[in-house]
Amino acid sequence: MESRSLPVPDGLAGERADAAIARLLGFSRTFAAEVVDSGGATLDGAQLAKSDRLIAGSWLEVSWTPKSEPSIVPALVPGFAVVYDDDDLVVIDKPVGVAAHPAVGWDGPTVLGALAGAGFRISTSGAAERAGIVHRLDVGTSGLMVVAKSERAYTELKRQFHDREVDKIYHAVVQGHPDPFSGTIDAPIGRHPSSSWKFAVTAGGKPSVTHYETLEAMRSATLLEVHLETGRTHQIRVHMAAQRHPCVGDLLYGADPVLATRVGLERQWLHAMRLGFRHPGTGERVDFETEYPADLQHALDVLRDD
Repeated sequence: MESRSLPVPDGLAGERADAAIARLLGFSRTFAAEVVDSGGATLDGAQLAKSDRLIAGSWLEVSWTPKSEPSIVPALVPGFAVVYDDDDLVVIDKPVGVAAHPAVGWDGPTVLGALAGAGFRISTSGAAERAGIVHRLDVGTSGLMVVAKSERAYTELKRQFHDREVDKIYHAVVQGHPDPFSGTIDAPIGRHPSSSWKFAVTAGGKPSVTHYETLEAMRSATLLEVHLETGRTHQIRVHMAAQRHPCVGDLLYGADPVLATRVGLERQWLHAMRLGFRHPGTGERVDFETEYPADLQHALDVLRDD
């Protein structure tokens, strides 16, 4: 049995219990509903039903039994696109709501499940449920990912990511206007001191470096191009929130829920826009680029019209 106890953040006030727990703990909505239905969630000591609404500042306690070891479930995933494919690797454009690989507590779609459903075969060492995964994007982040299909590609791509030889370019829309408009955030990131599912800038964290440049300043937000020198979990989200400019829609890291609703976002405005590396088979440089998905483009259009 696992459990978490935490205050309800302001951004989730009024949310249904199952939806809020899913967002807070990284569960699928289905699994969160199962936990609540089984009596695993209380608010200020009172049993919750999945349709109950949460109150900001109230104390939420959640207990659940982890599911058995995850496995890859082949599936056709709407919006999942293959950008490039050869014998060594496949580059995909991951839609929002898709995890990189199966995990306990997640029963939604995965990149590996989508590839299996499309007939792709991954032949690499390591845990079967993570085969070929050399880097990850958050469930709520869309954009480009590369998956190794061969053993040599897996080894070489892991090395390139480790040695910081891969170009990872993101676009992010953040609240307000960063000062300066372009710069570098060099601040260590570790587990949040009071929230095990979040990360934060902490003195004992791992070195983390984010370079950003303003592409467009709007009345209430700024479109940034972000280059990651390191690749920590939630790095862009944590670094921008630490500057008091969270990604629009990122309620977990302090974004304005009113603004998120106004622009129609249910996730952070963050997209893995470009990806470049040396091909593990040929040694030649390869670069890939994608476009904004519909929800991010709509939010950007609304912000531009302010």
